[in-house]
Amino acid sequence: MTFYQELQLNQAGSKNLLKKSETLKEKLYHMWVYLVKIAVTMAFCFFFVSIFSILFGNENSIVGVVVLLYLMVFRNADLGIHTGQSTMLLALFFVIMTVCPHLANQFSPVLGMLLNIAALAVLILFGCHNPFMFNQSTLVLGYLLLYGYDVTGKSYQMRLTGMALGAALTCFVFYRNHKNRTYKRNLKDLIQEFDITSSRTKWQICQILCVPIVLCIAELCNMPRAMWAGIAAMSVILPFMEDMHYRVRKRIVGNISGVICFTVLYFLLPSSIYAYIGILGGIGVGLSAKYGWQAVFNTFGALAIATESYGLQGAVSLRVIQNVFGVVFALAFCVIFYWFMSKKRKVR
Repeated sequence: MTFYQELQLNQAGSKNLLKKSETLKEKLYHMWVYLVKIAVTMAFCFFFVSIFSILFGNENSIVGVVVLLYLMVFRNADLGIHTGQSTMLLALFFVIMTVCPHLANQFSPVLGMLLNIAALAVLILFGCHNPFMFNQSTLVLGYLLLYGYDVTGKSYQMRLTGMALGAALTCFVFYRNHKNRTYKRNLKDLIQEFDITSSRTKWQICQILCVPIVLCIAELCNMPRAMWAGIAAMSVILPFMEDMHYRVRKRIVGNISGVICFTVLYFLLPSSIYAYIGILGGIGVGLSAKYGWQAVFNTFGALAIATESYGLQGAVSLRVIQNVFGVVFALAFCVIFYWFMSKKRKVR
């Protein structure tokens, strides 16, 4: 394996190479490549998001984050159908993410929930046909980030331009990387494979309904950062209940552990470098192959931003409450939904 090929590995692949190293020299080499990959990735991410902030305003730096997320994921991942149709779907997803989160923020929580359900239905039914590719972690996460960091006026006009540029970049990279692949299915097959009795379709419906309901409840309770609850719910909803139980436990423990670590750093470090705690969290996520550790380090970036608005105590309280509420509600919702579907099937 060449140096470049090893740079393309994910965290699990790099750590697997480290485990299989037979000599200290080999292990040190793989560790060095792994650290170089993280450093290059962090530098590129910082540069990319900074460019978007300069071009479209600091209020739209989140657009750079979402576009970067799409580019990094869909340069390798696909939608499981014909490349040309997948490219058109990606363009449609950008339109949905640009328009629907903004409109939903203008409506009441209930009307916003209905619009979010409709938007997520398109994203999940056509973009998340294979649950084990975890496309929902890109599509739904991007939607929720834009929902949580909504803008108005001229800033929204700039967001339209930024999202249009992001759509063009993502579609170009996706088509270039996947144009030579052969797919047996097309868009029509995705529609025909919708089956309310299958575990995949039930999982999709849980995502479509549960995440917007979580957002709605959080907003009706006047909880700031409602998107945190939605993201937490999205991340733990999986096709199999055993996997859900595992993620719920790891999300709660990881979130609380992350809050404790962030609080310790907050008091130990000078205020001039608080903003860099989020970068430290990004490095930690890059080093983490397991969901529990990713939950720990993801907390750093979220709290680094929220502390500026709500103070340490307010940000920490919101983070814990929103995450626990999101994952517990998601688990309860899916248990009830699966039970209802099984009873309905027996009646038939």
